[in-house]
Amino acid sequence: MLEKIPRGVGEALSNVKAGIEKTAWHADFADVPATITVTSEAFADQGAIPTRFTADGFGVSPPLSWTGVPKHAAAVVLLVEDPDAPAINPLVHLIAWNLLPGDVSLPEGDITGPAGEGSRHDLGTNSFQKDAWLPPDPPTGHGIHHYLFQVYALDRTAPVPASPGRSALVQAIKGHVIAKGLLTGTYARV
Repeated sequence: MLEKIPRGVGEALSNVKAGIEKTAWHADFADVPATITVTSEAFADQGAIPTRFTADGFGVSPPLSWTGVPKHAAAVVLLVEDPDAPAINPLVHLIAWNLLPGDVSLPEGDITGPAGEGSRHDLGTNSFQKDAWLPPDPPTGHGIHHYLFQVYALDRTAPVPASPGRSALVQAIKGHVIAKGLLTGTYARV
């Protein structure tokens, strides 16, 4: 969708970014120990996300794995944000909550739409108001965008309403996050 924004507009907005300090990792859970290791078979930390996982490709969710979840964790939350979006707040690409605790591997395309529509996970509302994976889709000429794949281990399941947005999710899990992990992927449309 954002590929239709003219390159000149993307370039003009290149200095307009929400900011990494507004991501949940930095704004809401900065003091939580980062003891979870998050990886992907598709890209390295700080590496480019392959096109197949973006709006320019098939748009499927990338494979993800995490290790180091505390044994006493009751649930895991996966939150993906883009702090480089030309918006007031980071763009939310995915909210998956009440994932099973422990070391987990999610295969490519495992998180797509709401349970019963291609996903077996509890999903929240992304910035485009869908309960689904929102593939990277930065404006042409806007520069490199960083996509923060944040994993949070909880000491209880997340008591959130159906289809929570970012604010509802953060409010529900605040005070219950016992460990976190981060994988950052990049993507740009030149």
